[in-house]
Amino acid sequence: MALLRKLAVLLVVVLALPGIARAQGTPEYDLKAAFLYNFTKFVDWPPSAFADAGSSLKICVLGEDPFGHSLQAVADENEEVGGHKLTVISTKSLSRPGGCQVLFISRSEQERLPQILAAVKGAPVLTVGDSRGFLDHGGIINFILEGSKVRFEINPEAADRVGIKISSKLLRLARISGPKPGS
Repeated sequence: MALLRKLAVLLVVVLALPGIARAQGTPEYDLKAAFLYNFTKFVDWPPSAFADAGSSLKICVLGEDPFGHSLQAVADENEEVGGHKLTVISTKSLSRPGGCQVLFISRSEQERLPQILAAVKGAPVLTVGDSRGFLDHGGIINFILEGSKVRFEINPEAADRVGIKISSKLLRLARISGPKPGS
């Protein structure tokens, strides 16, 4: 319950961000930016996901960037996660998508989704999307809208396959796709 309160407070704070954080994004993507940051606090990557202890934690946005400045604003406010500097990269194409710890795949990449996910197959990358069928293609977390509320679904098996451990606290907040870990 304390976790729910923390997330609720965070969402209120994000909605109250001054104009610069919301200037380019929509309220939906302001919330999704906050969720992306919070996912990093409840996920453990294997050591192989980072070149060395001082490596940055990269959140990459592939395709059209729906966040505007809100994702960068969240990263600027929370410069570090788990001892790693937080870096946001927005690009139309990634030659090495496995170099990201979090890969948000924009809806603009829907047609290329199978190829993108195949490019990171086996790499310890937390793949996140917000399009129909994202988890069916092997993605790990997918945002969904229920009315006007942003929710998310998680495929724990996909995370396990790449060595990513998702906290039970985060799993309790999600809609689970496929069997839960350990069942």
